[in-house]
Amino acid sequence: MKKVILFIAVCLMSGTTVCYAQLTKEQLKERKEITKTSKTQLNEKASKAARKEAKDMKKDGWQTAPGALPIEKQLDKSYMMQMEYDEDMYPKYIMGEAMSIGGNYDAAKMQALELAKQNLAGQIQTEVTALIENTVANEQLSGEEAETVTRSVMAAKNLISQSLGRTIPVVEVYKTLSNKNKQVLVRIAYSGNAAKKVTKDAIRKELEQRGENLHKKLDELLGW
Repeated sequence: MKKVILFIAVCLMSGTTVCYAQLTKEQLKERKEITKTSKTQLNEKASKAARKEAKDMKKDGWQTAPGALPIEKQLDKSYMMQMEYDEDMYPKYIMGEAMSIGGNYDAAKMQALELAKQNLAGQIQTEVTALIENTVANEQLSGEEAETVTRSVMAAKNLISQSLGRTIPVVEVYKTLSNKNKQVLVRIAYSGNAAKKVTKDAIRKELEQRGENLHKKLDELLGW
């Protein structure tokens, strides 16, 4: 249980959006144990971490736009979404984060959202590559086939980013710099199931362009 608490703490207190790691057996076990933890406990852990990070952010000058949820509530929602997994231990939500600076709030926000989508595509790549590596470990896909698919996943990043549908805004804060420019930080989420579909379509297109016929086998192995 100590490992689980440590894992949650690292994920919550990390400056990155979420701890995206290759799904080793140990990490899969940890994810399963996390899902068994009561909702009340998760809320308590998330709230404590959210309050701490929010306090640090406010000291650094971050604030929310008028009418938006307080920083603590935004961070709390983000943490809770990051800890949700489906029955296959695949994240229910993939998270992306980015910051941008502009002469005005709207310009900085638009650029941050675009960068966050690219970051989101990278997180999706990481999770899908992990699924493929697990399949290889179970000897369901040959090393050569897996290498081909992995190359296609990496090459499909831009296509994944362009194909993303509606994202869920989770965190949006800003601060005014000394030169009066606005720095905006956004954190967005995307449905894990939708991410699988977008990635599947992108990989299929890449494999077809390479003249490979592996997408059908991959669909069967990964349940897509």
